[in-house]
Amino acid sequence: MENVKKLLPGVAACLVIAVPSWLLGKAFPVIGGAVFAILIGMVIALFYKDKTLTQPGITYTSKKILQYAVILLGFGLNLSEIARVGAQSLPVIVSTITTSLVVAFLLQKVLHLPGNTSTLIGVGSSICGGSAIAATAPVVHADDEEIAQSISVIFLFNVLAALIFPWLGGQLGLSNEGFALFAGTAVNDTSSVTAAAASWDGMHPGANALEGATIVKLTRTLAIIPITLVLALMGAAKARKSGEAQQGSFSLKKVFPFFIIFFLLASVITTVCVSAGVDASLFQPLKELSKFFIVMAMAAIGLNTDLVKMVRTGGKAIVMGFVCWVAITGVSLGMQHIIGIW
Repeated sequence: MENVKKLLPGVAACLVIAVPSWLLGKAFPVIGGAVFAILIGMVIALFYKDKTLTQPGITYTSKKILQYAVILLGFGLNLSEIARVGAQSLPVIVSTITTSLVVAFLLQKVLHLPGNTSTLIGVGSSICGGSAIAATAPVVHADDEEIAQSISVIFLFNVLAALIFPWLGGQLGLSNEGFALFAGTAVNDTSSVTAAAASWDGMHPGANALEGATIVKLTRTLAIIPITLVLALMGAAKARKSGEAQQGSFSLKKVFPFFIIFFLLASVITTVCVSAGVDASLFQPLKELSKFFIVMAMAAIGLNTDLVKMVRTGGKAIVMGFVCWVAITGVSLGMQHIIGIW
């Protein structure tokens, strides 16, 4: 009970920011509630300096509630549907994810960016934007400013993609199926994938790119599992060496992302239930709660972020995000051409 009292002020502060951010995200889905929450949190942090009372709850929200959000995200994944429809997109998905991670790794060396920031931008660009960053951040022990900067970079290119890609696809002569694959693999966040595909459908009466793009995007989301596990194993190897140097203080339990296992379990539960005849809409409230928890966590991250410092040091991160975005776009289109979908 004492611990609850300690956490309550900070959690309540994040909730107060999250509710209007959530509503703004519904009104402006291309931007999304998470971005509104980070921005509002950072503006408040400019004036709200003494967070002694609220800091425990803010930290809890940015760490633990973020993990709960990722677990609940699993209830939005029907593995059988993804296997049935999304399998043909795997070559393009694997190619774009690999490209983004390699580009981020190389640019981290060239631009001298912090390793965590480059990892989050690479993963966010290649998998599913904010959700991938939310899943990866606890694994690599990223701090709140690194998370906020990565989310901000991803948001910038999400908006550009949603505005530009429908026009670009038309200029390139993509088929409806080709644009669905293009949007699903080259746009970062789910809301922006939806916006781009819906815009395409509006420009091409009778097209149904939205459904195809959404399934491709969900297939990409599954990449969270292997990516985070590999990062966890790499972190565990480093921690083991450090632990051995400190007379056996290493603990696998402390470095392994067990919340990812629960994320996978949630996906399996959804798949089994839907296969048994349960209406998939039953899981919709859990999916919505996942999104709201992410908005709450982003509010906490915004409250812990120095906006002035982020703007002053954000140029290199934007360059990395731009190069990743262009590389993924080129590889997605190139792979489509190679396998004959275009």
